[in-house]
Amino acid sequence: MSNRPWYVFAGGGTGGHLFPGLSVVDSLRRMNEADVSFFCTDRPIDRDILGAAGVEAVVQTVLPFPAKPWRWPKFLLRWGQSVRSCLRAFSARRPAFVVGAGGYASGPPVYAAAKLAIPTFLLNPDAVPGRANRHMAVRANVRCVFAQWEVTRQHFPAGVPIEVSGCPVRPAFRRAAGLAPEAIRESFGLDPHRPMLLVTGASQGARTINEAMLTLAGAVAAADWQVLHLSGATDAERVEQAYRQSNTGLRYRVLAFTDRMPEAMAAADLIISRAGASTLSEIQAMGKPSVLFPYPYHRDQHQRHNAAVLAEAGAAVLLDDAKDATANAAQLGPVLARLMGDAAERERMARAASSLDVPDSADRIAARLLEVSQQGEKLQR
Repeated sequence: MSNRPWYVFAGGGTGGHLFPGLSVVDSLRRMNEADVSFFCTDRPIDRDILGAAGVEAVVQTVLPFPAKPWRWPKFLLRWGQSVRSCLRAFSARRPAFVVGAGGYASGPPVYAAAKLAIPTFLLNPDAVPGRANRHMAVRANVRCVFAQWEVTRQHFPAGVPIEVSGCPVRPAFRRAAGLAPEAIRESFGLDPHRPMLLVTGASQGARTINEAMLTLAGAVAAADWQVLHLSGATDAERVEQAYRQSNTGLRYRVLAFTDRMPEAMAAADLIISRAGASTLSEIQAMGKPSVLFPYPYHRDQHQRHNAAVLAEAGAAVLLDDAKDATANAAQLGPVLARLMGDAAERERMARAASSLDVPDSADRIAARLLEVSQQGEKLQR
């Protein structure tokens, strides 16, 4: 068994739950030699992202909490299995701390750590915390909740320690911010000198955004702009065909997805996007103006609360997804026309986005974790 300290992160299921935690891992590795494990879900995205980062993936059997009561027994069975598995692992080798990074996979490791009096922490990049984070913050006696924005304080119970540290962003975004946009556009097969609109619905795409954009292709072309459109795998062929048949003269590139998102954002003059917390932290880090369509199907509307932070700061325009292409195009069209034609307004929005960024977020969080880790080491001597 290694004599180095063991740092445990827990969560997964989406890039938004993995990437902020992995950014903290990068900072921890620069500051101190240690072993790192990520207790995650069994979804392929977790294995792929963690494998690429060189972090051990510990797959759990826990399931997301089901809405249908007849599925609760299976959930409780898997929950208990995962908690017991974590208790065995942490008893055999005690972690210096456990960090819940979001998603249902963060629950069992955080609860197991609390039972063993191992320091626990939570990353909470959403403006309004979910029920699981609110519950764990109290029941798991967390040392600190790291929040992205100040507004989050009011949504946790009194007495929960909150530190507004920003949301850690992958180093690739910081590096891409210094690249020449013209060269990036050309590498995507676009005109290096024409303004570029980046359209993205996150990793799975967003059909309602896709359809609205297809309706507005002519208006974008008339403004002498071009589009890099990340459509999601299920819509890529249809979006490509629709643009091709539009006969608008629009310069465009359609991709199902890209692993070059830092470069895509760096090359963009304006971004249309969903409002996941991790995505918004990246937009802030890149200092880009945006039009945000929060995901409309979540009961708690957490993406809308995220988008409101940027909109109230003057960094974004918030539009509610009407779940209808015609209605979305009707509200998006005038906003696009105004922003594409007003470079000064885009620059003001870009500055407002940058003002929300915390460039050293990952280092701040890592330093706090190491402080607690070193205190624990002294007590054990």
